[in-house]
Amino acid sequence: MEIKTYIRYTYLAIVAASLMMASACKKNSSDVNAVNKPVVEAYLVAGQPLSLKVYQQKDLTDTATYGSAITGLTINVSNGAQTVKLTEGANGTYTYSDTTFIAANKTYTMQFTYNNINVSASTIMPGKPAGFKLTDSVFHEPNALDQAYNDKVRATVTWTNPDSLQHILLFKNIDSNPFEIIAVRSNRTPSFEINTERASIYNITQTTFKYYGHYKVILLRVNDEYINVLTSNTRGSSQNLVNTPTNVVNGLGIFTAMQADTLNLRVTTE
Repeated sequence: MEIKTYIRYTYLAIVAASLMMASACKKNSSDVNAVNKPVVEAYLVAGQPLSLKVYQQKDLTDTATYGSAITGLTINVSNGAQTVKLTEGANGTYTYSDTTFIAANKTYTMQFTYNNINVSASTIMPGKPAGFKLTDSVFHEPNALDQAYNDKVRATVTWTNPDSLQHILLFKNIDSNPFEIIAVRSNRTPSFEINTERASIYNITQTTFKYYGHYKVILLRVNDEYINVLTSNTRGSSQNLVNTPTNVVNGLGIFTAMQADTLNLRVTTE
């Protein structure tokens, strides 16, 4: 799979974490230490330009996706052998365009100074998922569900994972107007993601899909910091907003890396 295809179709997983982080990193007057920390958002992908966004925390009443952009920063990123300075763009986005800089199995460290405090974070670029397979490229979904077979395994997605590494499985529907499977009682959207919880198999049943159509099945190998944000219990809650998981020292947000592989699947009527 070309990594450009991955970038195009994995927005669901990235946006899910982004929105959660943007919401969770709001100010809470009960925790003075959390006030005025910068929010960092970066998803490093091997073979792609590096892009990092920095913005301010939001007030609880702020409905915007992001807080105000933080500009004028000098941000350096090191891969252990080389340190580069990111170029500031629009809306608090900082980039480095050399696609050879981000590579598998290297440790990346980010650093900048904000309000005279050093802000930093590190992540390791994982290897690409291995052995990614579907038992069939076409999944036949009946027009009417047989309740006796709702949980019966009808197809499987598998990959090699002897070390029990973290993976996210993303089903991205690429149809402009996907047709709903009325018989399936589910709130699942056309595109959805699954936390595989370190497994190496996902079973597809009669109720896995809520929509017919063409799918990109994307397996993301991710790090613990991504899973921590994704599974944080702060989503939709104002109880523990300042306790959102973060791997940013003296800041909030996420600085993480991932790799992916992609297969094609068509869900159709029998």
